Formats: sequence, C-alpha cells, structure tokens
Amino acid sequence: MSSTTSAYYIPHAARWPIVGSIGLFIFFYGFATWLNEGPFGKEMFFLGTGIVVFMMFGWFGTVAKESESGTYNSQVDSSFRMCMMWFIFSEVMFFAAFFGALFYARAFSGPWLGGIGGGGAEMTNEVLHIGHNYVWPSNGPEHIGGDFKQMGWFGLPLINTLLLLTSGLTCTFAHHAIRAGHRKPFILWLAATVSIGFFFVGLQGYEYYHAYHALNLKMTSGIYGSTFFMLTGFHGFHVTMGAIILMVVMFRAMRSHFSAENHFAFEAAAWYWHFVDVVWLGLFIFVYLL
Repeated sequence: MSSTTSAYYIPHAARWPIVGSIGLFIFFYGFATWLNEGPFGKEMFFLGTGIVVFMMFGWFGTVAKESESGTYNSQVDSSFRMCMMWFIFSEVMFFAAFFGALFYARAFSGPWLGGIGGGGAEMTNEVLHIGHNYVWPSNGPEHIGGDFKQMGWFGLPLINTLLLLTSGLTCTFAHHAIRAGHRKPFILWLAATVSIGFFFVGLQGYEYYHAYHALNLKMTSGIYGSTFFMLTGFHGFHVTMGAIILMVVMFRAMRSHFSAENHFAFEAAAWYWHFVDVVWLGLFIFVYLL
C-alpha cells in the first residue's frame, strides 16, 4: 500500500456495515431456526448468506478502489496491518481451544475414566465404568458410535501435508515476484497456490468419505470422532476461505492491481495462508501421528 496521501484519512459514510449487520442477523436467525425445524429457517439462512456475500463484494470492492486510487496513507496501512495481526491472533486462539480439548481428553479425562491418574480415578472406574481400559483413540466407556478405525497418517494425510507445504513455497515465490515488480510470475505462482489449495480441499472431502464408509469414523464416534472432524473440518474451511481470498487477489492482479510498493492485500492473504499451513502441521502431528 503506497503512502501517496499525507493528510489524515477520514473514512467516508458507508452503508456496508449496516448491510452486513442485517445479513448476519438473518443468517444466524435462519440457521438457528433451521436447526430447530422452525418455519422459513432454511430460506432465511440462504437469504442471510446472500446478503453477507453481497456486502463482502461491495465493501471489499470499495476498499480496493480506494487503495488503487491512492486515497490511503501510511496510517491506514499500519491500521490494516494491525487488524490483520489481531485477526490471525484470534484464529490462533480459536484453534488453541480445539487443540486444548484434544489434549485434555487424551491426557486427563480419558485416563481418569480408565482408572489412571490417581485423585479418585480408581474409584470412578470401579463405580461408574467397571472394566473400562482406556486406550487412544477412544469413543468412551459406552463405545459411542460403535466400533471404528483410526485415520492413519500415511496416504491422503501425508499427501495433503506435502501439498500445503508446497503451497507455502508457491505463495512465497509469488511474494518475491510482486516485490520485484514481476506481474506475470506473480499471477502464475498465485494460480499455483490457489489450485493446490482447492486440490487439498478435494482430497480432504474424499478422506471424509473414506472415514465414513470404510472406517465407520463419524462425528458421533465419541471424543475421537468429534475432535477429529472439528479440527480437520474447521481447518478445511479455513483453507477454502484462504484459497478464495488468494483467487480474488489473483483476479485483481490480472486487472493490473498491486505494485512492488502497494500490495498489502496480497501480504495479508499470504499471512493467513502461512498460518493455515502451520495449523495443519500441528494437526498432522497431534491428530494423525500421535
């Protein structure tokens, strides 16, 4: 983002915040109503989704035009960077909660149910769950969801790990290209990153199909099934969003947006993409390997 304006930037009156608020309200109201089988829940959900998508196109388009016109200065640039940093920090805390749940189940609550760990764990096992021997992965003393098989690390998980690591490299190559002012290589490396991202999501969808039909591993397969699908599912959602963001950046680059000095939209997307890569490495180690 270039500093072409020295005056302090004051945002103009915008209609997009109220449009977004209305869309989110309809979205969540429709989603809750749909889950509870209320009237017009499904219709409200999709209406809210449409309003939110419309808001995002309009608002982001306005910001892109202002950036390309040289409206912003160094103060706006700093505020954008700080906002992205705090957003990524919030995402770190989001995943930390799920990793924490996985760690607590494996290291504390699971062993307690099996009479391991002291502090009354033996009594819990003898009174409530006689004969339950704790092993991980576990679906609990009652074998919730029936028998299942653990998702191994070899095969699709390993391939997806290599794909994401490769996408991190292609994203870095794109960054070096735009910093050097080389637009065509920038677009090509972006296209490679986006393609790898969507390919990753496709393979993860196939992995879920395999888990359901061949391993009987489902969301209802106790604590292992719920933590497995929550962690990998939310990560897959983040990969999808990151790939869409990078694709929008690629389309903007094809319209001659960005320069060696003004390309923070791409930098923000790259930060997000590298964060997604790091989270997957944690997932691969703690969910698949250990």
